[in-house]
Amino acid sequence: MWKKYNTGTKYLVFLITALSMTVFFSFLVGKYAISAHEIMGILGSKIVPMKQYWTNQMETVFFQIRLPRILMSVLVGGALATAGACYQGVFQNPMAAPDILGASTGAAFGAALAILMHGSKVMITVSAFFFSILSVILVLIFSKKSMGSKILAFVLSGMMIGSLFSAGTSFIKLVADPSDQLPSITYWLMGSLSGSTSESVKFVFWIMLVGWIPIFLVRWKMNLLTLGDEEAQTMGIKINRIRIVVIVAATLLTAAAVSVSGIIGWVGLIIPHLARRMVGGNFRYLIPCSMLLGGWFLLLVDNLSRNLLTSEIPIGILTALVGAPFFLYLLSGKGEKV
Repeated sequence: MWKKYNTGTKYLVFLITALSMTVFFSFLVGKYAISAHEIMGILGSKIVPMKQYWTNQMETVFFQIRLPRILMSVLVGGALATAGACYQGVFQNPMAAPDILGASTGAAFGAALAILMHGSKVMITVSAFFFSILSVILVLIFSKKSMGSKILAFVLSGMMIGSLFSAGTSFIKLVADPSDQLPSITYWLMGSLSGSTSESVKFVFWIMLVGWIPIFLVRWKMNLLTLGDEEAQTMGIKINRIRIVVIVAATLLTAAAVSVSGIIGWVGLIIPHLARRMVGGNFRYLIPCSMLLGGWFLLLVDNLSRNLLTSEIPIGILTALVGAPFFLYLLSGKGEKV
């Protein structure tokens, strides 16, 4: 029976199973011990009445700390990996990542500006999201004025806008209070999911859903992006429309993820390559595979981040430790032919 399914479907089933098991395991690990029996009781009590054999503190840790963080890890990892796969397809560049259009640098500037203005966590998130979207809007405006290759115009405009926002962030760090604001900005830029709450999960979920829906609806057509502009025009395919839809949707995913997690690099670069090795280049399977694999990967890294040492390690550091060697593996020519 299992043999009648293709490779892509088999890998998707495997990733769903692996992710589900890792989510349950993630509830067990942490500074405050909660057993599997107690977790089942906490969950079961929300469905049917039962005698409480766990403490109220366990229930608080479960619902207020671990559940939001685990959900946020899966959402952010899935969003960054999906965006990376989309950008690599749109720009036909295997080294493209979610920050190629300046979304990450825009978010960094927005967050740093909010911290400088003594903003709350909500203000920091909203400011990061706003400037992330603004950076990509500016890229789209400037790239439209280009008379040459649209893909090259997108990339060069992204580099320009990203450099401007990066300079702005550096200036804010220069004038920030070194005893309070500067450490907060630096920690945010290193990436962390420690501030995840149920409210922030709800905030990013609906935005990410708006980004995921069009990507999943057009993922069959995304294979046409490999034809190139001239071939597509010859066949009467409006490839620019598909490209804009994918860019806007991927930008929403990137902006939502970065606004709540800070700068988490490499996920959007390496995960699509791993997914492509598993299911091939067909976007019908590549997009869902990247999403599941990205969520699984970031959840595993986040478990290490909060349990490896007595103090939490910024998650961006750990993803870089994994991503940099893989990048060198690709450059060596032994990895995927890109």
